[in-house]
Amino acid sequence: MSRIGKKPVPIPPGVKVQLNGRTVAVEGPKGKLQWEHRPEISMSFDEKANAIVVQRRDDQRNSRALHGLSRSLLANMIVGVTQGYEKRLEIQGVGYLAAVQGKVLQLRVGLANELQVPIPDGIAVGVPDQQHIVIQGIDKQLVGHFAASVRALRKPEPYKGKGIRYLGEPVRRKQGKAMVK
Repeated sequence: MSRIGKKPVPIPPGVKVQLNGRTVAVEGPKGKLQWEHRPEISMSFDEKANAIVVQRRDDQRNSRALHGLSRSLLANMIVGVTQGYEKRLEIQGVGYLAAVQGKVLQLRVGLANELQVPIPDGIAVGVPDQQHIVIQGIDKQLVGHFAASVRALRKPEPYKGKGIRYLGEPVRRKQGKAMVK
C-alpha cells in the first residue's frame, strides 16, 4: 500500500470539490482547477472526515505508481486554490535585467537581442526590481514549468556566476585558467 496514497486529502473550509466520474473540479478563494484522473484510480468523498479518499483498482505496478501520484496532484490542487504557489528567480550579471510589459516578460541577459517571453494564462509575473522575478499562480505544475523555462534561457555559468537562477540556488564555481609561470 502506498504510504502517500492511503492518506485522505482533507478539504479546508472555503474549498468546494466536485467528483464527476473521472473529473475532479476544485474551487477555492484563488480560483478553480480541473483534472481528469486515470481509470486505474478511483476517488470518493468521505463526509465523516470531510476528506477525499484515493483508492486504486488493483495491485498492478502501474496502479501502485499512480496511487500516490494522484493523491499528491489532488492535494496540490487544493493548496493551489487556497494559498497559491510562488517561484522566485534572481538575475546576476552586469547589465542583466528583467521587466514586464503587458503579458510579456522582457529579459536582457547578455545576448545580442532582448528576449521576449510570453506569459501564459493563469500565471502572474512580477518584477519588484530589475534583478528579481516573482512567478505566482494556482497551478503548481504551470508555475514550476514557466520558472524552469525562464531559467533555461540563460542558466548560471560556473566561471563568473552570471545568469538566471532560483533565489538562493547555489552555483558551483570553477577556478578558470591557471597562470603559467
